[in-house]
Amino acid sequence: MSRTKTTLTLAATVAALALVAVAASLSAPGPAQAVPRSFFGVVPQEPLDDTDLEYMRSGRIGALRWFVPWAGVQPMPTSDYNWAGLDEVVAAAARRGIRILPFVYGSPGWVAGRETALPINSARQRRGWSAFLRAAVERYGPHGEFWREHWPGSADPVPKLPMRYWQVWNEANFFYFAKPASPRRYARLLKISNRAIKRADPAAKTVVAGLFAEPNAKPPNAMHADDFLRQLYRVRGIKASFDGISLHPYAESAADLQRMIEDLRQVALDNRDGPVRLFLTEIAWGSDNNPNLVSFEQGFGFQLREMRRAYRYLIGNRHRLNLQSVYWFSWKDLEGSCNFCDSTGFFHDSARLRPKPAWRTFVRISGGRVRP
Repeated sequence: MSRTKTTLTLAATVAALALVAVAASLSAPGPAQAVPRSFFGVVPQEPLDDTDLEYMRSGRIGALRWFVPWAGVQPMPTSDYNWAGLDEVVAAAARRGIRILPFVYGSPGWVAGRETALPINSARQRRGWSAFLRAAVERYGPHGEFWREHWPGSADPVPKLPMRYWQVWNEANFFYFAKPASPRRYARLLKISNRAIKRADPAAKTVVAGLFAEPNAKPPNAMHADDFLRQLYRVRGIKASFDGISLHPYAESAADLQRMIEDLRQVALDNRDGPVRLFLTEIAWGSDNNPNLVSFEQGFGFQLREMRRAYRYLIGNRHRLNLQSVYWFSWKDLEGSCNFCDSTGFFHDSARLRPKPAWRTFVRISGGRVRP
């Protein structure tokens, strides 16, 4: 047999085995109880109450991705930092054993003309952003003020679950959150942010903004996540400025989601960054049947099927991918927001919790209970 033919035969065999592995990962059951509770996360769109958090605990959700807006914490340059709202969420979540992943985002009006502007253009912007980050880590990190105020035996004790991972910005490759979508500009923000975070807590971990996997817009408005990350790695010294990468693989099918994740992981491997942690800080399918507007909204049955397939793959491959946690977007539907925000939740948009079929399906995946 010729060398060429042997090579082609071997390649065909490898390809066939890869297809078998893909099929198996989408169909094999996932051993939920062997997966740490912190693997299962959720992203809420609205404020939470005790009932929400009790349901999360019963559903074996152990991670909560929470928006920390600079403008909300420091609306004016002379304002003291206002942590009151975040304090309430941190306390309520910690009492249920739920750890928070904060994503820090947004330039206040006194810093820049628009929220989506990265605060890197002037010394004033950079100082303000760094000071805000340091203050956040110093409050909620392992030696933070919040935990000293709520120590066991105090008037309002809270179990200590400090924030150790800090996600810098949101969808930095998409004009809706960062304009222009520039890997070099984001790299500068990432370096500034990582220095501020590590000065406050040397053991803290910096996580890259959740990258929108495949936006339709083109540069400079948007870039595909794998292209953005590839160019980010080209910035000298950038690997020292983050500990985790993150993806928002909004996909028509679980098979597409797998391709998006494998593509991003390959970029890290190509850059000799195999140990980097991976987070999926937003995934979803919608229960509305509106595929002409949103490809991943094709009805209740479709939502449940793709959810099951996705989690089977994610649980089965979490060690190989170094996948830390997966955050479902979102907790409840929200009418009048984005074009899929009214359909992707576990619960209907209502004053009281009204579960959708997605909640029962998720709980079977996570190994939790439907009700507290």
